[in-house]
Amino acid sequence: MLKLYNQTFPSRLLLGTAAYPSPDVLRQSVEAAQPAMITVALRRAQSAGETHGQGFWELLQQTGIPVLPNTAGCQSVQEAVTTAQMAREVFETDWIKLELIGDDDTLQPDVFQLVEAAKILIDDGFKVLPYCTEDLIACRRLLDAGCQALMPWAAPIGTGLGVVHGYALRVLRERLPDTPLIIDAGLGLPSQAAQVMEWGFDGVLLNTAVSRAGDPAKMACAFAQAVAAGRAAREADPVEAREQAQASTPTVGQPFWHSAEY
Repeated sequence: MLKLYNQTFPSRLLLGTAAYPSPDVLRQSVEAAQPAMITVALRRAQSAGETHGQGFWELLQQTGIPVLPNTAGCQSVQEAVTTAQMAREVFETDWIKLELIGDDDTLQPDVFQLVEAAKILIDDGFKVLPYCTEDLIACRRLLDAGCQALMPWAAPIGTGLGVVHGYALRVLRERLPDTPLIIDAGLGLPSQAAQVMEWGFDGVLLNTAVSRAGDPAKMACAFAQAVAAGRAAREADPVEAREQAQASTPTVGQPFWHSAEY
């Protein structure tokens, strides 16, 4: 089970709620994935044009899945803190996915402001899950600020590129062995989710890869299976890769054997 801030969850998959073709498709996708949490931006929840108003909020409640509000679109510490505090009132939860964007093109997190905002929110009683890069030093600063889990990206949001900097992510996993790390952003295929889980990451957060798929519910199910398979493979202690072939069939007792005359 996934454990975050001393709370356990039955799934290691988190699912976003943006950009689905319809509320019904969103509902089907959540049911198919059975995620640990579903993320929603406060700004979307307040926009009747995008979310169908009260009906959207009722849909989220009907799923029975815990809601993880996020501060999507925020570009300053004050904006992120204020949005988080408003989200706590609206969604009645002290959980927050902290997004603080520093570049409009890549939607890359501003790690400097992110640390400052995280400290303010943690001091205010929030359980902060910061969306960050794979930079080890920035991640350490977030842990120093009081974060108990991190959400490094695999690639820029919505690109579906999969893991761009695999070496850096593997180093991050190795150097922070006791910190829950959830891959957030950039995955496009279930195989990519399985890969990061095999590397030892604790979970995966998805949105675009599911919501923009031709069949979102089927893709949600595929990702849920991939995350579970990747975790099981990690726990099974896989064999180490080697460059030289090694026979898996024993040669002793074979009826025929090569000889000098043959």
